[in-house]
Amino acid sequence: MNDQAERLRTRLKEEDSRNHQVKTIAVVSGKGGVGKSNFSLNFSISLCRTGHRVLLFDLDIGMGNLEILMGRSAKYSIADFLEKNIPLKNIISEGPFGLDYIGGGTGLSHFVKLDAGQISRFTDELADLIQNYDYIIFDMGAGITEESAKFILSVQEIAVITTPEPTSITDAYSVMKHIHLLDGTIPFHLVINRSEGEREGKETYKRISAVLSRFLGRKADLLGIIPDDRSVQQAVKRQIPFILHQGNSAASKAIRNMTEKVGGRPIGHTGEHHSVQFISKLKEFLFNRG
Repeated sequence: MNDQAERLRTRLKEEDSRNHQVKTIAVVSGKGGVGKSNFSLNFSISLCRTGHRVLLFDLDIGMGNLEILMGRSAKYSIADFLEKNIPLKNIISEGPFGLDYIGGGTGLSHFVKLDAGQISRFTDELADLIQNYDYIIFDMGAGITEESAKFILSVQEIAVITTPEPTSITDAYSVMKHIHLLDGTIPFHLVINRSEGEREGKETYKRISAVLSRFLGRKADLLGIIPDDRSVQQAVKRQIPFILHQGNSAASKAIRNMTEKVGGRPIGHTGEHHSVQFISKLKEFLFNRG
């Protein structure tokens, strides 16, 4: 009788797992200093405030930007999982409004040296972990490396952060071209940061879209425009996420609008269990493209 009950619990858990639609997003930029980590953090908090369960994974290794922006220090990082065999679930730290995050720390370069057993342990534990969340946000390092590409190519969607500066636009196009040549199917969503106004933001989007269409035959949606807002700089100095520092600021409103846009529509590829798809792709890249 106990065996039957256990089998029933296992079957129900498996069915619940199949029905769970976790959404994976990589946040990338062509260069540093464009506000990528600030967007990742505030966007994740905004999702939490609308009732979503979010895990923010810091893969901008060695920088500690997320912790600086929050004014917090994580007890563990991904390096502790790799070097000390601490379970992945135990290195999760708590951020504002129920946000869970994994600090980058140092040592992700070890991923390229993982043996088969370590890769299996990481992907198996991650597969169990992500069932607890609605969104997994990966804050990637600037540019594309061989290691970061494995995560970027595994997610459902990519948010590309740029500013209206010509060098930032050029670098954003370069990173999208790099990704496109590796996989031409992952959707791009542009975030124009530090725009002097709506008009400048839309013009920046049009410029990038025109180049993408002409040279790559690709489209990119405009996820949103974040204005050049003094309150953001004030929040950074005080180490408070700007959406919590001044919730009615123009930048905060822009983040909330993007949250509503993402939260109100299906995201990623349809017809397949998203978490299974993500884990299987990541495992393939870690095993075969290391």
